[in-house]
Amino acid sequence: MAYPGYGGYGGPMQGMPMGGGPMGGGPMGGPPQAAYPQYGGGYPGTFAAPPQQPVNDPMWGYFTAIAGQDGEIDAEELQQCLTQSGISGTYAPFSLETCRIMIAMLDRDMTGKLGFTEFKELFAALNGWKQNFMMFDQDRSGTVEPHEMSQSINAMGYRISPQALNAVIKRYSKGGRIYFDDYVACAVKLRALTDNFRRRDQMQQGSVSFQYDDFIQCTMSI
Repeated sequence: MAYPGYGGYGGPMQGMPMGGGPMGGGPMGGPPQAAYPQYGGGYPGTFAAPPQQPVNDPMWGYFTAIAGQDGEIDAEELQQCLTQSGISGTYAPFSLETCRIMIAMLDRDMTGKLGFTEFKELFAALNGWKQNFMMFDQDRSGTVEPHEMSQSINAMGYRISPQALNAVIKRYSKGGRIYFDDYVACAVKLRALTDNFRRRDQMQQGSVSFQYDDFIQCTMSI
């Protein structure tokens, strides 16, 4: 059952192509379909006896050129990797803080790093978010206005109250505009917090009970 905050989560905007990149993933930067069973399995995050990797995949080249011997990348390496990949296009490169929360969103083994599978999942989400952002940044200024941010969040499938929407916009706007880096940071946090909430809302009723320590872990880790 869909309810506020989850209705059509990650659903595509009308007229918006799905994907937008070489990899698959959830539409509009949302999680892959049947996300929680997949999430529950976790990822090894190492190159020790790895599955065969597509050596002709350009992402594999970007990743292996930067990943350390442990076969994972940290926030600084992720920033470098994304910059070299050109995912930001004409927009400013991602900040280190945004890269940190990107890792936190997918770091299921809590190493503070991403393996290649997680990196590809992130890249697919970034492609969706970028497409969504560009739909509203029609003058290619690298920013959107608050009312466009509201429409963008709605297009990603989130159904949140005007009060919550206003809080989001205040948090991520600068001088009355939302820049691409802040937009992605917002999208990452919305997805991560929604995932954390949904995992605990097994009946999908739109409400959960948190222990204080659990709440702190869910919010402070992103």
